[in-house]
Amino acid sequence: MKKEPIIAIEADASDPEDRPVSADGLEKALQGRRIRRLRQRLSLSQSEFAERYGIPVANLRQYEIGRTMPPPAVRAYLAVIEQEPEVTAEAYRKSQAA
Repeated sequence: MKKEPIIAIEADASDPEDRPVSADGLEKALQGRRIRRLRQRLSLSQSEFAERYGIPVANLRQYEIGRTMPPPAVRAYLAVIEQEPEVTAEAYRKSQAA
């Protein structure tokens, strides 16, 4: 039996191109916004952020536009970056040199 998605935002009936947003879609969009704001707070482009923290830029792009949700380990890593961006970048750099 297929589970019906929970609609968080109904489609605008006056806009034929608008679609409803599911709760899952809303969660992805909010996570993407959080990642984008973190990256902007650090004054980094997507490429710079990806290189600095070892997250593939293609994945970062997908997360930021809300197309995909980062897996739990990546969400945890992003939380660490948010708390200690410089320490995290240094730890990643050292891990690559080893």
